[in-house]
Amino acid sequence: MLQKILIANRGEIAVRVMRTCREMGITTVAVYSDVDRDALHVRFADEAYALGGQTAAESYLNQDKIIEVIQRSGADGVHPGYGFYSENADFARAITAMGVAWIGPPPEAIEDMGDKISARKAAARGDVASVPGTTDPVTGPADVIAFGEQYGWPVAIKAAYGGGGRGMKVVDSPEEAAAALESAQREALAYFGRDEAYLEKYLTHPRHIEIQVFADQHGNAVYLGDRDCSVQRRHQKLIEEAPAGDLPDEIRRAMGEAAVQVAKATGYVNAGTVEMLYQDGEFFFLEMNTRLQVEHCVTEMVTQLDLVREQIRVASGEVLSITQDEVTLTGHSIECRINAENAAKGFLPSPGPINALHLPAGPGVRWDGGYEPGDEVSQYYDNLVGKLIVWAPDREQARVRMLRALDEFAIDGVHTTIPAQRIVLEHPDFASNTHSTRWLETQVDLSGLTSSAGDTSTTEGEDLVAREVPVEVDGRRFGVKVWLPDAPVATASSAKRSAKPKPAGGSTGGSGGDGTITAPMQGTIVKVLVEAGQTVAEGDSLLVLEAMKMENSINAERAGTVKEIKVEPGQTVSAGDTLLTIE
Repeated sequence: MLQKILIANRGEIAVRVMRTCREMGITTVAVYSDVDRDALHVRFADEAYALGGQTAAESYLNQDKIIEVIQRSGADGVHPGYGFYSENADFARAITAMGVAWIGPPPEAIEDMGDKISARKAAARGDVASVPGTTDPVTGPADVIAFGEQYGWPVAIKAAYGGGGRGMKVVDSPEEAAAALESAQREALAYFGRDEAYLEKYLTHPRHIEIQVFADQHGNAVYLGDRDCSVQRRHQKLIEEAPAGDLPDEIRRAMGEAAVQVAKATGYVNAGTVEMLYQDGEFFFLEMNTRLQVEHCVTEMVTQLDLVREQIRVASGEVLSITQDEVTLTGHSIECRINAENAAKGFLPSPGPINALHLPAGPGVRWDGGYEPGDEVSQYYDNLVGKLIVWAPDREQARVRMLRALDEFAIDGVHTTIPAQRIVLEHPDFASNTHSTRWLETQVDLSGLTSSAGDTSTTEGEDLVAREVPVEVDGRRFGVKVWLPDAPVATASSAKRSAKPKPAGGSTGGSGGDGTITAPMQGTIVKVLVEAGQTVAEGDSLLVLEAMKMENSINAERAGTVKEIKVEPGQTVSAGDTLLTIE
């Protein structure tokens, strides 16, 4: 069994892996950027090492730095979590070449399935039908247009090495092809380090069903039930549940068997998720994510299996702890991804400090979080604060329990997706299980939604208390106990909080009525779409602002002429900064 595991990730998934390691008596090693010096996953780990830098590219995606830390720490295993390196075959190959256990599939399987194009070919080898699409990378907008004319619109452009909706754009017409392809490739490059893309026919009202598979090094493979992940916005999941409701038994069984066929066709080992689209009684292979999924928790709740423990056991060479005949699903589980987004403003990212956090509790409630009060959700990384999961004997009881848990949830300092999730859970379409992947964006009325980031400013006390302050010695983090006033400890992130956070705005940018367009959030200017002197109409796109690895279009709130542009591509801006003016 492995003795020391480095988690090549951050946030809630790093903490999630560490919890299982702690139960198994395994030492954990964290890595961190300058921004994350005092993050929860760093505080939680047994050892922590600095990577330097702020952005993911400068820190968590710096392969040389990660390998250096593996060598310094003496880790004999690496868990990639999800995102970052989890579907990077080159990194997995480098790790295994060092004689360190890779807690994931073999590099060859990642290449087959992590690359969505070759995954379609692997599915064909397993005799599983895919959504109509291409098996060669897109070379330009002409490819998108030709595909749309052949199969009909809309068309999905998808990052070949991506997942989680990153690097995916839906194109409704030939006129949108060039801009959508450029944006998809930028997002893919920023998040996954590669910008190859492929095309798929975009089904208009499917359900998104995924199958959790597991395989060991001894030829055994099982599927651990299914999940429904159809509640999505921006092609990213918002609510997930297990098992998928109202699926005919024969379809459920056929999907599971097909998922195992796909895994076996590529020599798969460890945890993986086969994603399917289900529409009008038919299902199609969509892709396979060669990693643990964000929503693995709902599968754990209905199977009573610790999937991280199973991953570590398989990576250590052990046989799967369960056979297909022994897989039993009990009850129903629902998960809400609590993201730092302003649901009232089109799910606009909402980075900032978490001033206060009150978590729900009670029967059947679980919280997998990456932040505590005083921590800050950074503009540089994913905006997932944590995952709220409930279990109940059936779907309706789970739905009601989740509503109760959301009522108890309180967070101040950032906007969250909770107001939208309440509307979804109360909607009759969700209650009757008749929703689809585009349902939230096309059929649910969120126009009356309100959201508040809250504020919990308090007067600091003068009593002295013992606190652990993080210090670095030769790049390794240590905790030193000191006596300080009973007030928040100043850290790299909290030092930025001395001023009250500026209110978040919408994708239209902030405006005081004088034509001044301000940044609705912290972020980086990706592209300026207009020039000084140009005439614009209300709603026209002015700039593209990237925050939390997602591109956001900043639009004109009124018609007029662009008077002055105060930013340029590559520039970092804060919430409230002036971007341009219109007269």
